[in-house]
Amino acid sequence: MFRFIRRGKRRMKMRKVKEGDGHTLKKYRFWHIFTRSLFHINITNDKNEKTNYAINCKYFVEEPRADLYRNGRHIAYSKLPAAFPVENGVIEIENNKYGINRIHYVTDKEEAFSVYPEKRSIRGLRMWLHKRFPKISSFIGMIAIAILLTSIALSLPQIIEPITKILWVTENIGTFESPIAFPASINFAIAVAGMLAGFERALMLRSHWLIDMETGSLGD
Repeated sequence: MFRFIRRGKRRMKMRKVKEGDGHTLKKYRFWHIFTRSLFHINITNDKNEKTNYAINCKYFVEEPRADLYRNGRHIAYSKLPAAFPVENGVIEIENNKYGINRIHYVTDKEEAFSVYPEKRSIRGLRMWLHKRFPKISSFIGMIAIAILLTSIALSLPQIIEPITKILWVTENIGTFESPIAFPASINFAIAVAGMLAGFERALMLRSHWLIDMETGSLGD
């Protein structure tokens, strides 16, 4: 049942894919850490031939999209979330407010393989830290999750209170008075800390409900 639903969603994403124009992939420079993400994967076909695929995603764009390159040539693009058909499978990309938070290659047999970030990108540097210093990386991850939990715990009561003041909610459910009432400056600091923690988890391609739930309601 779940496999049928996944495949249905995948087909819907694949319908959004448009043909590329064949331009050459720009070499990744250090300063591109502020403007784009780049991912790579080598896929071996039935003839034991390896093909390099690269996925490029720009930051700070009105409509997030991914561009697919095969051996350095632009072959397709799609709005996010996306699913690009490739040899014996599909490259799937998911995103949230913090950018790409999940990307993998899924074979026709439903086997999933990682798609790795460019080594010189900010994601690549975070992955390098994770491999080189796993204990430090795990500690950073634990701190990020703790910040997300704390952010939700402090923000949620303040969000619920004004909702319960809506007439329909008051008449049918009742009112709620938040035991927490921070000034705007403190709420802003909490929202920023939550955003940074969510960004850190997104760098590690860790899709988690906490990241989406945090979403900076106070920041909005």
